[in-house]
Amino acid sequence: MNIEDKTIKALAASLNFRQMRQEVISSNVANADTPGYKAKRVDFESALARALDVDGEMQMKTDDDGHFDVGNGGFNNLEPEIYEDSNGVVSLDGNTVDREQEMAKMVENKILYDAAVQLLNKKIGLMKYAISNDR
Repeated sequence: MNIEDKTIKALAASLNFRQMRQEVISSNVANADTPGYKAKRVDFESALARALDVDGEMQMKTDDDGHFDVGNGGFNNLEPEIYEDSNGVVSLDGNTVDREQEMAKMVENKILYDAAVQLLNKKIGLMKYAISNDR
């Protein structure tokens, strides 16, 4: 079954990236005592916004049939950015991980992950209802 629903694709991508973010945060916590370790972050919100292109402002104008549709993002080529957090406080051993901050980010990410799961379940439930409705 091929589902071309933008909401389902966005929620699925969000779940994948939230899982990736959880792994990066877990790695930060695990390396909190490693000298010289720099905390890492995952930024997928801008990539997801490009893929969604809700307002149509990010796509190129393709007025002619000969124009190629490039740069519109899409869900097939989403690439989150993993980078070193430059905002961290450097400890004496060169480590930039703040355990309390990482744990707070982990909780926030889990709440957003759970919310995306609930939204995805609701969307699928609505689709099931629409398919099975005897009108």
